[in-house]
Amino acid sequence: MLSRVRTTWFSNPRADLLSGLVVALALIPEALSFSIIAGVDPKVGLYASFTIAIIIAFSGGRPGMISAATGAMALVLVPLVRDHGVEYLFAATILTGAFQILFGLVGVHKLMRFVPRTVMVGFVNALAILLFTAQIPHITKGGWPVIALALLGLGIIYLLPKLTKAIPAPLVAIVVITSLTVFLHIAVPTVGGMGELPTALPGFGLPMVPFTLETLTIVAPFALTLAVVGLIESLLTAQLLDDLTDTPSKKGTEVRGQGIANIATGFLGGMAGCAMIGQSIINIKSGGRTRLSTLAAGVFLLILVFTLGPVVSLIPMAAL
Repeated sequence: MLSRVRTTWFSNPRADLLSGLVVALALIPEALSFSIIAGVDPKVGLYASFTIAIIIAFSGGRPGMISAATGAMALVLVPLVRDHGVEYLFAATILTGAFQILFGLVGVHKLMRFVPRTVMVGFVNALAILLFTAQIPHITKGGWPVIALALLGLGIIYLLPKLTKAIPAPLVAIVVITSLTVFLHIAVPTVGGMGELPTALPGFGLPMVPFTLETLTIVAPFALTLAVVGLIESLLTAQLLDDLTDTPSKKGTEVRGQGIANIATGFLGGMAGCAMIGQSIINIKSGGRTRLSTLAAGVFLLILVFTLGPVVSLIPMAAL
């Protein structure tokens, strides 16, 4: 038992903690952006991101995989929030988790064996294109200072590992670029410009919706869609990480773990989430391998938002 805990949690502590910090920094603008997409307060996305990341570290089946608020889930929630309000979002998130636990119990994850490798390749490349195109506005709208800082960041990320791998290159890039903009007073878009960071922990509470059949008919279609979208993205990401690290994952545990995380998030005022391929790859490439890296990402995100909010607000979008 102790050997298993050591292997799944503490076999790679230094790299896991550093990679978790890198992922936490990358999660902040993502969570803010996805909240804006869904049409809710930025706090909703941040609450969801650190809650899901921390819970999935214990309940998930793929060590090193990062789960939080995602763009795919946010897009599904847009019409629900627009037509009925944020409280219905919380109810849908809870029901999403219930559906996912049910799917885990009936063995939906076993269908993953029938997914062709070509689908995996298409999934990964399509997401890469979407991630790349989503970053372009952050680079181009800031003028040449943002472009220069982004190029500097890319240079650090690709060249530093040739000199040393003691510290994750993305973390160095963030620190260097932030320091330059602060000390040289370079005016560029920052994290603080994307939305107000929360100053208090979320509280546990029931969604303020009528507990009626009508509410269920409104929420259930969204919850079912969220459950399916979330599990597809999570299982495909888990399979990708299995291939990258040449290690297995427990898909059934992951499906149920996603459900547990979403139920808890709904009660804590967050939006539905799932695995994030971009942040998961960042974690793996930065050296994260065990559950500790996932937990560290959630805990560091919590610390950064609530205790270092003013500092985090200064980080340029060009660095992220």
